Amino acid sequence: MSDQQIYRSLIDWLKQTWWGMPEADELMPLMMATYTPEEAYLLTGMPFSGRNLEELAEMKQMDPVELRHQLDALAKKGIVFRSVTGDTVRYSLNDSYFVFLRSAFWAGRTDERSKAIARLVNQYYYHGFYDQYDLTHLKGLRVLPIQETIEHTHQILPYEEVVKVLDSLDYFAVSTCPCRHRKNIDPDSPNCEYPIEVCLHFGRLGRYTVENGLGHKITRQEAHEILRQCAEAGLVHGVSNWQEEVDTICNCCRCCCMWFEAFYKLKHSMSLSPSNYLVRTNPEVCVGCGLCVKRCAMGAIQLEDFPGAKNRISRVMVKNKNGVVELKNKTGKVSVLNPDLCIGCGVCAYKCPTESLVLECRQVIAEPPKDVREYGRLVAADFTAKPVQLREGNIKK
Repeated sequence: MSDQQIYRSLIDWLKQTWWGMPEADELMPLMMATYTPEEAYLLTGMPFSGRNLEELAEMKQMDPVELRHQLDALAKKGIVFRSVTGDTVRYSLNDSYFVFLRSAFWAGRTDERSKAIARLVNQYYYHGFYDQYDLTHLKGLRVLPIQETIEHTHQILPYEEVVKVLDSLDYFAVSTCPCRHRKNIDPDSPNCEYPIEVCLHFGRLGRYTVENGLGHKITRQEAHEILRQCAEAGLVHGVSNWQEEVDTICNCCRCCCMWFEAFYKLKHSMSLSPSNYLVRTNPEVCVGCGLCVKRCAMGAIQLEDFPGAKNRISRVMVKNKNGVVELKNKTGKVSVLNPDLCIGCGVCAYKCPTESLVLECRQVIAEPPKDVREYGRLVAADFTAKPVQLREGNIKK
């Protein structure tokens, strides 16, 4: 069997998962950069759900010791998922979405292999690989609002309150942001200046990243601090789009995030699934500084002329200081929201100097799926109901 045939067999096997692998010029070079021919041969037919070493050794007709050595090495590459329960170790094959858009870049490696994969993934993303996610409103991440920006905190839903989300978890890890890193190590993509070690993982996924050198363990308090720093920087918190046992919180920028790029460059109808909150503006105290416009990742806020705003003075309590300052509206403009674009993240309100922006509950509450299994069922149903229509020529890099 030729190398091309080996890779084609693995491609066909990976297509059996929830995520498609459309044909494109980048597909075969990407497979060759990610897997050696020997790895591709070994992994073809490997189950996508956990199996113990003895089962896999029998399936592959291999010595268990040699197979364990190979699978452990592949886990460190992010290609195989390795989990430990008591004395039992299980292995499963990671799907193409997991590998190409997540695990290949969590470790923040800058070797030639990682650079080659990054360049090819960036191109493949634009040429059909991500189009499938336009078929469902249930994106992989849901906006987690910045808690300090919510008007009535007693009304926060448990799955949208940062403190309760983190308090429900028992293991914390942080990895390199895969979206930002694959842009930064691709010479054809502009570098991103936002913080990069901000991809939070929890529970089973967190342990996997730490045990395989794809991240490192942190405390709950350190996770809170990372979220605070990301809010300061203007990044959008995105949490796993289900209620129970979330495993990830990303901190997303407009320029690199796979969800925002899908909205802006692939012209998907949504970026992340929005939170159940919406920004409310107060033109009576807005000073038209434009900071909210700069921070909004969705372009949902603009400045517009407002009668009587020019040279109006607003008296503002300065956070963490004793005293009041006076701010003047020098432009005669105030912030105006496009509610159709607002995703309810609170990034704009977090740094508003006059607190003229707050998050309030939407009129209709959208409950996310209960758990990852329900999420998977709903998304798979959407994918099945709507055929993928790959679009060409709509990307201007």
